[in-house]
Amino acid sequence: MPHHAPLIATIVAGLVVAFIFGAIAHRIKVSPIAGYLLAGVAVGPFTPGFVANSGLANELAEIGVILLMFGVGLHFSLRDLMSVRRIAVPGAVVQIAAATAMGIGLAYVAGWGLQAGIVFGLALSVASTVVLLRALQGHDIVQTERGRIAVGWLIVEDLAMVVALVLLPVLGEVMSGEGGGSLLQPLVSTFLKVAGFVALMLVVGRRVIPWTLQWVVGTGSQELFRLAVLAIALGVAFGAALAFDVSFALGAFFAGMILGETSLSRRATEETLPLRDAFAVLFFVSVGMLFNPSVLVEQPLVLLAAVAVILVGKSLAAYGIVRLFGYSNQTGLTVAVSLAQIGEFSFILAGLGTDLGLMPAAARDVILAAAMFSIFLNPFLFAWVAKRYEAAEAGREAVAPIDLPKGHVILIGYGRVGKMIAEDLQQHGKAFALIEDQNDMAEQARKAGITVVAGNAVDVRTLVAAQIGQASKLLIAIPAGFEGGAILQHARQLAPGVPVVVRAHSTDEVAHLEGLGADEVVMGERETANRMIELARGMPAGSDQPAISPA
Repeated sequence: MPHHAPLIATIVAGLVVAFIFGAIAHRIKVSPIAGYLLAGVAVGPFTPGFVANSGLANELAEIGVILLMFGVGLHFSLRDLMSVRRIAVPGAVVQIAAATAMGIGLAYVAGWGLQAGIVFGLALSVASTVVLLRALQGHDIVQTERGRIAVGWLIVEDLAMVVALVLLPVLGEVMSGEGGGSLLQPLVSTFLKVAGFVALMLVVGRRVIPWTLQWVVGTGSQELFRLAVLAIALGVAFGAALAFDVSFALGAFFAGMILGETSLSRRATEETLPLRDAFAVLFFVSVGMLFNPSVLVEQPLVLLAAVAVILVGKSLAAYGIVRLFGYSNQTGLTVAVSLAQIGEFSFILAGLGTDLGLMPAAARDVILAAAMFSIFLNPFLFAWVAKRYEAAEAGREAVAPIDLPKGHVILIGYGRVGKMIAEDLQQHGKAFALIEDQNDMAEQARKAGITVVAGNAVDVRTLVAAQIGQASKLLIAIPAGFEGGAILQHARQLAPGVPVVVRAHSTDEVAHLEGLGADEVVMGERETANRMIELARGMPAGSDQPAISPA
């Protein structure tokens, strides 16, 4: 029986082809993002074969943007946002102005006129949310100072683009001499709408969102909790756009930031992660679908100049601003390459500008092609900067070694299991150090009087700072068994003789960890079953006879 299901076809084609190209990219040691973009080209309207529905792909990609910004908000407190306002606000404004000026100049050379130049320049000035956050998360620097500056900068850019989208229709009337429109009224209206949304989230959202999730937790239903998190993320984003003309991304960010102030932020992050990653892939596929290879033949010089503005022009502007405010060379380069790409807002501006007659279709095609090239090249630029300053970073940001007596225990992870282990070690007076990469969890541990090494245990420098060479035991209590395996491998290289106890959730993880040389692998389900069987048989607690074989 034939079925006409463009939505299903678009999702299936996007994910399957993205997986194939992403796997090839990973195999040849290229960023998977490059593979996802090429997958979009393969299923796009400008190449032979199957053609996915680009309209549906763009809407699906928007869900990825919402979930991604919601996740960032979970880890980005209002205090973090305010801490970078002195650099993020003026920096973003000046950088947008510089990029727009370069875009106007390029449009003049191309013969498109001033109106087209303004829209063209604005489109080249704003970075993609998805690409920037993927880069920061991939290098584990979202929670660093330079990561917070880049994210804060991005939020200011989004706010500026919200204003631009409102003003473009009025700009068209003013510059065409029709209607005698004024820019003041829509500007004030936009400011009041954004301020009203922020006030509503801070006053009402701070009470309603945490209360709702606490009630859901009380029901004991994990499925309902997952649904509640998604409903809050998508509902607030859509409601913000509908009622306040605020972008989906900005609405989702504030929803996440409100929820991030509660104790449920970590669990909410875990619940949204799989969907976030899947829809983020569809975003890159949708970008690839927009690429028209004919631009390379029809407007090669203009396209090359536009890519240069994105990768070099506005990056130099951002770098200069960051350095002018007294930040390090590394911070300046990190922010510069973070913003050296364009994405979703650029597409919206290009489409609106073309529909309003402010910009020719040729300019829109250049923007779309430049976006694809910039997104393709950005991971390589980011990797170059990371490698270029790896030694400097090790010297400046290395964690100071802890001061504990020889024979201490190292505990990795301060989640539910880690907290119980830490409490027991404290009660028995055992010297130990905790490794934790989440700032909020690390701060909780410090308040509890625990010696904390802040950092990711996968990083060798963090293990060295925890004095693993002098430790008597390593306890890996994080829930991700395969990540625990990576930590185990580094630990074995640094201290081959230290006993390692690892946590696992499945028999596959157990086999993997035992194959890497773990001394003991504790699987929670197996231990729970053993204890319940002991109670059922009437066996004493702690009996040496296991109810279920460890193998």
